[in-house]
Amino acid sequence: MGSARSRRSRRAVPGVKKTRRRSRLGSRPFGLRSVVVSLAILAILLLPACQPANKDVILATTTSTQDTGLLDVLVPMFEKKTGYRVKTVAVGSGQALAMGQKGEADVMLVHAPSSELPLVTSGEAINRKLVMHNDFVIAGPASDPAKIKGLNSAAAALTRVSQSSALFVSRGDDSGTHKKELEVWKAAGIAPKPSPSKAPGWYQETGSGMGQTLAVAWEKGGYVLTDRATFLSLSKNTPLQILVEGDKTLLNIYHVMQVNPERFPKVNAKGAKAFVEFMVSPEVQKVIGDFGKDKYGQSLFFPDAGKPEF
Repeated sequence: MGSARSRRSRRAVPGVKKTRRRSRLGSRPFGLRSVVVSLAILAILLLPACQPANKDVILATTTSTQDTGLLDVLVPMFEKKTGYRVKTVAVGSGQALAMGQKGEADVMLVHAPSSELPLVTSGEAINRKLVMHNDFVIAGPASDPAKIKGLNSAAAALTRVSQSSALFVSRGDDSGTHKKELEVWKAAGIAPKPSPSKAPGWYQETGSGMGQTLAVAWEKGGYVLTDRATFLSLSKNTPLQILVEGDKTLLNIYHVMQVNPERFPKVNAKGAKAFVEFMVSPEVQKVIGDFGKDKYGQSLFFPDAGKPEF
């Protein structure tokens, strides 16, 4: 009998419009859509708050970090991780430091420790951190006219180059590499004088980056002091050989530091600090340590973050 009443209750009543009983169920898809749309709108509204207000970060750095391809790996990582956009200015370390002194850069990645410290002391640079190192080497033609191959002393090698009047090609650009070269000449007690433009002479300056200087040394059959990383990265394009290596004075040390916003209020202080923290993070230090192994069978740089200063 209960089933008969149930059937009758479902019959249409004359004059009364039948009402579907799906209103509660039918609201569920609409409610779900509302939640999804609301979350999407909220995400869009919050997006600007998650992104840096000033996205552009000017990085002044040495040519070796660019020529080796290291920045081609690290910069996209930093941009993806932080939302900043990096404008890289790859010049000699001297020029990079000068940019920082003028407030024309936000952060510097350089390898001229003796020239970096005065900026920190004067308060023009802050948050200086040890990042990595490799070394300098003296390369030259296979014929080795100055007979320097295998010498353990860089100063002794340059002395022989000078005495033999064999061609030496210098960057001559106040870069970290040029500064190191001048240190070695000083240790040898020699003050080489650049030959006038296009004039013959055993000591010639290019005024260019490491890649171009290596090309000139190869073309003219000269000796050159170069960082190992750049030499290896360009080794397929030059028949020059590494002749002198392993001298402790040839250590090549890189630091990162930000321009002091108290001195230069227009710099991107947050972006610069983010880049410094990025460079010394464990993730990036591992990338630095592995860089070059696949192509050259050895690391081009050795990570040093958190270690004592050399």
